[in-house]
Amino acid sequence: MDAAYHVARLDHVQLAMPPGEEAAAASFYAALLGLEHVPKPPELAGRGGCWFEGGGVKVHLGVEADFRPAKKAHPGLVVSGIDALASRLEGAGHAVRWEDDVPGVRHFYVDDPFGNRIEIMSD
Repeated sequence: MDAAYHVARLDHVQLAMPPGEEAAAASFYAALLGLEHVPKPPELAGRGGCWFEGGGVKVHLGVEADFRPAKKAHPGLVVSGIDALASRLEGAGHAVRWEDDVPGVRHFYVDDPFGNRIEIMSD
């Protein structure tokens, strides 16, 4: 390692979304997951997409004309009240897939409205 620099922290995760689906993104990331929908800087707003943040987490969704969902790559979000969130997501029509593949970690996967995989982990 070069002592002249170090990676300090992760600033945000960017996922792709199809054009014109900002309302669907807000319904999932803000209304269901509870992240705040924050305005993009004016210089970037014309590109479409949207930004969400909360609890030290930032998720940016960028528009891709030839969009393909991330089926394997994913952000992992740590939450309190994992069972309540799972129920909320299922009630809104988002299938929750519980896993027991990591000892000591309670977690599930869910797809956002565009098919991007999101991991939800208990704190």
